[in-house]
Amino acid sequence: MSRSVEHAPAPSPVTADDVELAVRLAVAALRQAPPDGWGGRAGSLEWDCWETTEHLANDLFYYAVQLGPQQPPLDTHVPFALTRKRAEAPMVFAHAERDAGPAGLLQVLEACGALLVAMVRTTPPHVRAHHTSGVSDPEGFAAMGVVETLVHLHDVAEGFGLPWTPPADLCSRVLTRLFPQAPDGADPWPTLLWATGRAELPGHPRLTTWRWHSSPR
Repeated sequence: MSRSVEHAPAPSPVTADDVELAVRLAVAALRQAPPDGWGGRAGSLEWDCWETTEHLANDLFYYAVQLGPQQPPLDTHVPFALTRKRAEAPMVFAHAERDAGPAGLLQVLEACGALLVAMVRTTPPHVRAHHTSGVSDPEGFAAMGVVETLVHLHDVAEGFGLPWTPPADLCSRVLTRLFPQAPDGADPWPTLLWATGRAELPGHPRLTTWRWHSSPR
């Protein structure tokens, strides 16, 4: 008599809902930040907390617009011009108005997150668009947006001394999608920090270089 073989369930995909959740949690955490600490360094980065949050908003905007053209380019990004305000600052497509203060910066973050949510929800799954880590699909851009949000909030939260621990299942889904090389057995959030060069794991020293794999699985 043959015996059926049980297989582990396939991991659930990263969705627009995941992007929406990550951004909503990030904005809620940043609303607890003191208004006078935005010029302080963001964790281990060379950027300050304002620049890092602005960079995050631009990441979400960037992923959204790659999916926008009727025929997205596959060999380079959609050519928005990049600028920076100081030599050590991140390159960005758009700056938040300083006069609008932290509340305005968070509106920019929310708006850019909403653009990515909308594009992931409405773009057919067969669409492909450029990314330097591999031509990707809507799920891939959603996963990259989630990772950017979770880890840059870690950076900014460190700068402010704020708590920040995102949901384990959210971390697990993006690890499965973008970091197949990540070790098993540890909690998903510390593993995601390890995979992005921000922490050690038992038996796995902190990475000095890292990359994700954005090509469709």
